[in-house]
Amino acid sequence: MVDMKKLRQKAGLRAEEVAAQIGVAHSSIRNWEQGRTIPKLRVDQVALLCRIYGCSIEDLEQAVKESV
Repeated sequence: MVDMKKLRQKAGLRAEEVAAQIGVAHSSIRNWEQGRTIPKLRVDQVALLCRIYGCSIEDLEQAVKESV
């Protein structure tokens, strides 16, 4: 199973890079990856995150569940 951190690493990106691209604090990315918080994003941010990570919405949803 793939969690949020593995999705990001698979894309070859640092948390700071992802945060800058989708318009959130890099601490948010870290919190998602460590299961402290669940992403609360606008639809356009979710779509962008999927494109950045090269995954489907279903893959992203499963990664969030794996991270919690």
